[in-house]
Amino acid sequence: MGFLNNFIDRFNKAEFTIAPNKKLKTLSKEFAENFNLGLVFYKGNMIADGDLTLKKLNDKTSMDIQTSSSEELLLKANMTIGDVEKSFEQVYGVKVQIKDNTLSKLVPNKITLGQASREEY
Repeated sequence: MGFLNNFIDRFNKAEFTIAPNKKLKTLSKEFAENFNLGLVFYKGNMIADGDLTLKKLNDKTSMDIQTSSSEELLLKANMTIGDVEKSFEQVYGVKVQIKDNTLSKLVPNKITLGQASREEY
């Protein structure tokens, strides 16, 4: 069943877009609704304030976060966790971690969002 699920993830039209003008807590909530996973934003090594937007986080961290209101990140179920986390760093300069839906453990980087959402790890 795993192979079939991975194949379906590849052609799944469901996508999740990250817009830099949304609050972090809103992005995390929407991510959880789409993938049944936790998305945690960091300011350095500390969890970022959920009331900040990605754009506002730039003022609160030493990392230079390059955002513009037109820059959006598109996430798909066939992307690996590691690639999603790297994409946040490359596009926005922000560190994120993807966790299980209880936010108690990290999801392995080598599996896909689809596998993680089905708890196939």
